[in-house]
Amino acid sequence: MDTRTGLLSERFLVVVALFVTCLVVANVVAVKLVSIGGMILPAGVVVFPVTYILGDVLTEVYGYSRTRRAIWLGFLCNLLAVLAIALAGVLPAAHFWDGQEAFERILGMTPRILLASFVAYLAGEFVNAYVLARLKVAMDGRMLWVRTIGSTVIGQFLDSAIFVTLAFAGILPPSLIVTAILTQWLFKSAYEAAATPVTYVVVGWLKRAEGIDVYDRDTRFNPLTLSG
Repeated sequence: MDTRTGLLSERFLVVVALFVTCLVVANVVAVKLVSIGGMILPAGVVVFPVTYILGDVLTEVYGYSRTRRAIWLGFLCNLLAVLAIALAGVLPAAHFWDGQEAFERILGMTPRILLASFVAYLAGEFVNAYVLARLKVAMDGRMLWVRTIGSTVIGQFLDSAIFVTLAFAGILPPSLIVTAILTQWLFKSAYEAAATPVTYVVVGWLKRAEGIDVYDRDTRFNPLTLSG
């Protein structure tokens, strides 16, 4: 990133593109339930935690303000994907095509699930970025692993709690809701912890390549603004 002109570097754009892609793909594949180590989880957990890892990289290197824009871009791209899938679902099928039922079963999502997914994503990602940015200033840039894991533990808990509660309250008994929240939260947090060495490598390389290391000392943390 050229700090004199404000131009975005190709490296920054690649990280954002990966962030958005992982988000959209995670929501598409989440319809499948998988068994990992005896835990029943949506298949999206394989790729969704990567959005938190990339969010940590963005915040640590480029700062909260840039990450905030990436989060909103991810939201808009995911919304576009949902609208495109919904439109494809209602368009009349060719007379010889017999996959409409399968299409709707795999790609169709109820409004309640969509709302839960969107709210959980925004809350979790913004809290993750905020906590990491604040910890970086408070810790004067030391112990990156504490910041990445700590922010993820908080952000992923919010994401899991909000999504499962909004999506299944009144459908599943409270005990199963709590179990689902804790299972997803622990898995995603462990995923982030295991990826810490990779995060260190990527962050270190980007800081050297870009020649920047942003500290959010004077940043406006309002998630609804795109400036400051």
